[in-house]
Amino acid sequence: MSAPRRRGAVRGLRGAAPPGQAGADRLGDLSLAKTPFFAELSREQLQWVIDHSQEWKAAKGAAITASAEAPDNFVLLDGGWAVIRAGKPHPAGRADPGKWYGGAAMARLKGDTRLVATTESYVMHIRQADLDEMLERGFPFQRQLQEGLRYYEALLRN
Repeated sequence: MSAPRRRGAVRGLRGAAPPGQAGADRLGDLSLAKTPFFAELSREQLQWVIDHSQEWKAAKGAAITASAEAPDNFVLLDGGWAVIRAGKPHPAGRADPGKWYGGAAMARLKGDTRLVATTESYVMHIRQADLDEMLERGFPFQRQLQEGLRYYEALLRN
């Protein structure tokens, strides 16, 4: 079991909150539980996610990350954003298959992309090692990860 990480700047992510400036505690008001990716988690699992992630607000138009920058970065999004590929934006929202970006699954796909906020959004960074541990602990993410992977495979084929 990994220990909670100190929240700090994240390599390869733009706009990551420095220590002490992470997003509001979304467990207290249960808004994290209302985010589609986390809707099936128990309160204990939600707390584990909070302890092993970093969250911040991204302004409309903010560049968040790119596929080539940091393959260890798994990013979840709540708001509106677009994956930019070959100059063409592919918009997505909080309940779409592309509600996550990056990580080991996406690193295997060929093609350069970047992620840009299209509305004020929340960004949550989870290190790939922490995501792997969540999956080992039985966090119910497989369906959403598979839906997202199919979305990105199709996007990169076209």
